[in-house]
Amino acid sequence: MDGALLVDTQVPSRTLVRMLRRQPDRDKAIDVLPESVLWHVYCELRRRGETQAGQHFVRSVKNLHRRRSLGNAMLPCTDTAPNEHKLIDDPMVAELWRAYKRCICAQRTGPAAQLLRDIESRL
Repeated sequence: MDGALLVDTQVPSRTLVRMLRRQPDRDKAIDVLPESVLWHVYCELRRRGETQAGQHFVRSVKNLHRRRSLGNAMLPCTDTAPNEHKLIDDPMVAELWRAYKRCICAQRTGPAAQLLRDIESRL
């Protein structure tokens, strides 16, 4: 799974933007981090040159983060794609994303929030 995208690269950009705007766990029961699905969509949109991809990505991840922080969401916490940070060419954002996912998997939402702010400032 590490090298494969969690999204279909054949779908139009408009559909991918819609995927960023909604919560991926609400479509069906998924066994991967919903944040990973958003990351893969973001990477594909960025590859296509979509200018608003970063804003949509950060907004969606913040919504998921808020749900995790409240503790009432039944979201997966197992990282099935530990090398997905390599999908992006910016090494700083890649490392921030990797650290964010580690915090999420360890259920440490406080440090993850700071990492998310750092990611937002880099995008």
